[in-house]
Amino acid sequence: MTPTVTIVIPTWNRAHSIGAAVDAALGQSHAALSVLVVDDGSTDGTRAALGPRLHDPRLSYARLARNAGTAQAKNVGIALARGEAVTFHDSDDIPHRDKVLRQARVISNPTIGAHPCLNWRLTGREPGTRVQVGAVLTHHELILPDGSRVEIRRTLSLVDDVFPNLQMAAGVPGDWTHVNSGLFHRSVFDRLGGFADCIEEDREFRNRLILSGEVVWVIPEILLTKIETPDSLTQSGATDYDSPRRTQDRQRVWGAVEEWFRTRTVAPAPIDLSGLALAELTRPDLCNTGRAAGMGLRLPDTRKPLAGVA
Repeated sequence: MTPTVTIVIPTWNRAHSIGAAVDAALGQSHAALSVLVVDDGSTDGTRAALGPRLHDPRLSYARLARNAGTAQAKNVGIALARGEAVTFHDSDDIPHRDKVLRQARVISNPTIGAHPCLNWRLTGREPGTRVQVGAVLTHHELILPDGSRVEIRRTLSLVDDVFPNLQMAAGVPGDWTHVNSGLFHRSVFDRLGGFADCIEEDREFRNRLILSGEVVWVIPEILLTKIETPDSLTQSGATDYDSPRRTQDRQRVWGAVEEWFRTRTVAPAPIDLSGLALAELTRPDLCNTGRAAGMGLRLPDTRKPLAGVA
C-alpha cells in the first residue's frame, strides 16, 4: 500500500507564483494526497491568488497571524499534516506529475533490506533486516534569473558538510541536493523533530537526517524544476549564499557536524510553536489540529464559516 501524502507549500508574498505551485501539487498522479499551503503572514494578496482552488476538497490553507520565517512555516506544516509521508514544495517549484507517486512507492517498498555487504551496524541496524526508507530525494533542474538552466545531479553533495574533500570536481560548491522537495516518512519527524530556526534550515535538517543514520534514497532522475527569481532567498542580498546572515547560519551547521565527529550523537530539534497563531485555517478536516495544538500552535475558531470557502 502506498502511503497517504501531504504536500506542504510554505509561502510568503508569492501571489504571482502560488497558483501555479498549487496547481502542480494538485495535479500530481499520486491519488492519496492532500495539499497544505502554509502562508507565513503574507501581505500581498496570496490568499486571493488561490481563488477558486480553495474549494478543492484536497486543499487546506493555513495563514499565520505573523511572519515567522521559512523554518517555522515548515514546522507548522509538519504539525498539521495528516499524511503518512510529507513533502515540501516551494511556491516556485514545478514538480513532474509523477514525482510524489515515484517517491511514495519507494518509501512504502517492503522489499528494501540491509544488504550484508554494507556496514549497517554503523546506523544501528542489523544486516539482512528490512529497512524503512526515511527520505526519498530526486534530482532537479534549476532555472536562474538570467534564463540559464542547471541540472542538479550531485548526490555526493548530500555529505558536502561532512566530506568537502569529495566535492572538488563538482564545479559548483555548496548544498545543491535540496531536501526541501524530498518525501519524508512521518516517523523521521517523530525521531528528529523539525527544522531549526535559521535560513540554512534545509542544510541543517539534511545533516541531522544523515548523521542520525536515517536511510536516504535518491531517485536519479530530474523530477522537479526550481525557478529562482530575483526575490528568492538565495538571490536576495540579505539572504544569498554570501550574506552575513547565511554565513553565520552555515557556521552553526558546521559546528553541529564537528560535534557529531566528537560524540557520534545527534540531538533532535523538537518543534515548538508556542507564540505562533493561525489567523485562518480552511479544511481543518485535512489537518491534525490536535497535534499542532499540542506543539503550542494557537488555532482559529474553525466553527465560524470562512469567506469564500465552501
